[in-house]
Amino acid sequence: MAYVVAEPCIKCKYTDCVDVCPVNCFYEGANFLVIHPDECIDCGACEPVCPTKAIFPESELPDKWKEYKALNADFALKWPNLATKLAELPEADEYKEQKDKRALLDPAPGKR
Repeated sequence: MAYVVAEPCIKCKYTDCVDVCPVNCFYEGANFLVIHPDECIDCGACEPVCPTKAIFPESELPDKWKEYKALNADFALKWPNLATKLAELPEADEYKEQKDKRALLDPAPGKR
């Protein structure tokens, strides 16, 4: 089982999770992060440090965000690996509490 990054990460992309990941299983999109399910060792280090509470164990992923399991697996194959902490997106604080952000997800790979 792996951890999954869900909707609250969109337009924030805090990378505290990347900083604590022992296996570098995070991948970076333009405005979202994902976890590669085959690389995640299920250690849980990332979940408590996420400022937006966007990371869930696969078995506890809320029903409203079930599609993010497949999105994480798909984008992890297309986006570049991210192994170091970066600054959050400039608009992160503005979007941190926003709900229903799915339409804002940019499928482009990260460029930082």
